Amino acid sequence: MARLPLSIQAIESSCCVNVPSKKKNAVYSSWIWVLTFFTYCSYHLSRKPISVVKNVLNQNCSELTPPAETNDSHWCDWKPFDGENSATLLGTIDSAFLFAYAFGMFISGIVAERIDLRYFLSVGMILSGAFCCMFGLGYTLSIHQLWFYVLAQVLSGICQTTGWPGVVAALGNWFGKSKRGLIFGIWNSHTSVGNILGTLIAAAFVTNNWAFSFIVPGMIIASVGVVVLFFLIPEPMMVGLPNPNLKKELERVSPPPRRRNSPDYAYANDDESAALLDENASTISYVEKDKGTESELIIPHNDGDKAIGFFAALSIPGVVEFSLCLFFAKLVSYTFLYWLPNYILNSTPYSPEESADLSTFFDVGGIIGGILAGMISDYSGMSASTCSVMLVIAIPMMFIYETFCSTSLGLNIFLLILVGVLVNGPYALITTAVSADLGTHESLQGNAKALATVTAIIDGTGSIGAAVGPLIAGPVSAMDWNYVFYMLMVADVLALLLLTRLVIHEVSHWRHQRRRNNLSLQ
Repeated sequence: MARLPLSIQAIESSCCVNVPSKKKNAVYSSWIWVLTFFTYCSYHLSRKPISVVKNVLNQNCSELTPPAETNDSHWCDWKPFDGENSATLLGTIDSAFLFAYAFGMFISGIVAERIDLRYFLSVGMILSGAFCCMFGLGYTLSIHQLWFYVLAQVLSGICQTTGWPGVVAALGNWFGKSKRGLIFGIWNSHTSVGNILGTLIAAAFVTNNWAFSFIVPGMIIASVGVVVLFFLIPEPMMVGLPNPNLKKELERVSPPPRRRNSPDYAYANDDESAALLDENASTISYVEKDKGTESELIIPHNDGDKAIGFFAALSIPGVVEFSLCLFFAKLVSYTFLYWLPNYILNSTPYSPEESADLSTFFDVGGIIGGILAGMISDYSGMSASTCSVMLVIAIPMMFIYETFCSTSLGLNIFLLILVGVLVNGPYALITTAVSADLGTHESLQGNAKALATVTAIIDGTGSIGAAVGPLIAGPVSAMDWNYVFYMLMVADVLALLLLTRLVIHEVSHWRHQRRRNNLSLQ
């Protein structure tokens, strides 16, 4: 059973004794929102440096002044990335992280449901920081073996799987379905904020000493992990507050409220029987008198829920479709994430540092896209349709960006933001609000032990696509960058097709509701 951190125990005993539940819930839920925001922000911050540093691991040495006479056209490159196959090797580095992350995610979600999320996240963050620093030490220690960098990425990818199921499960326990799209949409900007900060930090050191491009982000995520260890409250019940995801189940199961002097019910102060609430029990029991007999209603308590299995999570309606859709949506997003600075460097006259800074506007668009998708989904109640519309518009926009990005700096920035909105909007919505909704689906009958598992299945499937995209983009970009964009457009088409059944269902439901509303007005 999860234990309350000693720091929170001290706060509870000194400051929260007479605080009203509503105010207490507002304070704690806001704190969890902020803490999980910066938690996952630090995860992405520590992933971003490789996309910046690869610009100096292999670059155009002819544009630089060599320190002495040399016939080596790759004198400025870092071995083993100094050969003609550098794009393939750099793609291998990306995929080492992403495949480890993808396959580790399926296990991580199951583990997260069964242990204390506080320990799960903090240990994962500290280890993620250590392995992020490990990659940077390759420069400090002059290591030129490919296996070292692949190993650092694999270990980092495995440890980073603690992040997404951990933060979504923790936040999902504090916020119900009301306004979830907007709340999670704003919250999901941590991904883009982390990418931006990671890019800026890495770019500040990339030219002079790229070891610090990894060491500084590694120290940041480890430090945030220590904060999580002392201040995360994974479940509201730990501080005497209700889980909002169980509210409907409680209303459905529990008897209607009665006056204290009603003859039908007995209370804790009555002599004959009592309503029992044991904080260590897995159930809440109400004892009702009905003509001399007693009946008992058992309401599931969060701590008594049994974590669901992998195949049980797959059987939840919509999990398979959204998981496969995310495979292609995340393929597109992560190809931009890992290769955009390199594309800008090769397609425009900007330096490696300027290319890295310019690529952050894609993440600015991602922030806007996540919030916009969440708001539209909340208003319409049609998550699949929201994703589909954005995917439809994203396909031609990627072609437009590839065609006109070199026209001017202003147009490049504008198109980058617009593409970021459309590419990251569906990805953000599926990995946050949709995952949380499916993890608390009505078919689970109030079981709160499904959030991390469902989230991990959806994000794990998406992460396989995230691994495939950069792996293919490396060798394809060596032929022509046009082919990379064609690949991304085809991926968005496939993501769109996978949502067809859900879109048809949502539209049919919307039309049915509209007819009912029109009839009620007549």
